[in-house]
Amino acid sequence: MDAADISSDLTTVLYTEEQVHQRLAELATQIDEDYAGRDILLVGVLTGAVMVMADLSRALRSHCEMDWMAISSYGSGTQSSGVVRILKDLNTDIAGRHVLVVEDIIDTGLTLSYLVSNLRSREPASLEIMTMFRKPEAQSNQVEVKYVGFDIPNEFVVGYGLDYDGRYRNLTSVGTLAPHVYS
Repeated sequence: MDAADISSDLTTVLYTEEQVHQRLAELATQIDEDYAGRDILLVGVLTGAVMVMADLSRALRSHCEMDWMAISSYGSGTQSSGVVRILKDLNTDIAGRHVLVVEDIIDTGLTLSYLVSNLRSREPASLEIMTMFRKPEAQSNQVEVKYVGFDIPNEFVVGYGLDYDGRYRNLTSVGTLAPHVYS
């Protein structure tokens, strides 16, 4: 889906598809350098990170394995509910593995803080975080993030995996959702 298809639903296009892919390629180059000689296990956070994880894994020059977790702190609204739940756990034992968690967005950091604590208890050799988007103004739980695609304003954004009530994930660009859509 292109932004032109839903222009009345967006206030602003923050990043085009080309800008997102260019930044992702830059991050992949850095990750390849940082993990040279080590096997990486990418852990994607469903459902939003599907686009990021797919494109990141294809941009990497080194081998990687993938697994998925589903963690939720959102209902159908635009604000975090404050309650974190594991909906789907990993299939892979991460003990002694080099784990790179792949996120679509870090908002308050509540979900990620919980996830990092949970994964650290499983004793990986290393654990780093990559997020395509981060809202620094919204973060209330500080988590060390090694790879950040873009810092974005504290507004409700959709596209490239980010959704509102299950919609807009397939938007190829990223934009702010017009208030009339969720009011």
